[in-house]
Amino acid sequence: MNIKLVKEDIESALIRQLERISGEDVKKCYQCGNCSAGCPVAYAMDVPPAQMIRFLQLGRGGEAFGAGSMWLCVGCLQCYSRCPKNVSAASLFEALRQMRLRSGGGHEEVREIPLPFLKGAPQQALVCGFRKLVG
Repeated sequence: MNIKLVKEDIESALIRQLERISGEDVKKCYQCGNCSAGCPVAYAMDVPPAQMIRFLQLGRGGEAFGAGSMWLCVGCLQCYSRCPKNVSAASLFEALRQMRLRSGGGHEEVREIPLPFLKGAPQQALVCGFRKLVG
């Protein structure tokens, strides 16, 4: 059996599962870059949102799955509000996180949160932060 075909089948299955979990169709994106331009944390991501979607479009789901960008997304939905095709990179990042956690990878154990942080952090930051820890 051809190893390249097996790898392509695995990549395609990964992308289909990602689209099913997220409810997004990566083929709709035409790479305008508005998602990356509007993302408040894109500067810290190893792979910006538009490039993550491009990886998925090209069948390179393994590269998207291995990137750390999914853990930095705060779920603010700026990507969705700026997208002319209504594609939510945040939903794709959330699905990637869920898939990664379900596979047993990327889990960070939080033992304690400092009280000053809890008092000063916006509620959305706490919800988004902990959402990343559950599959």
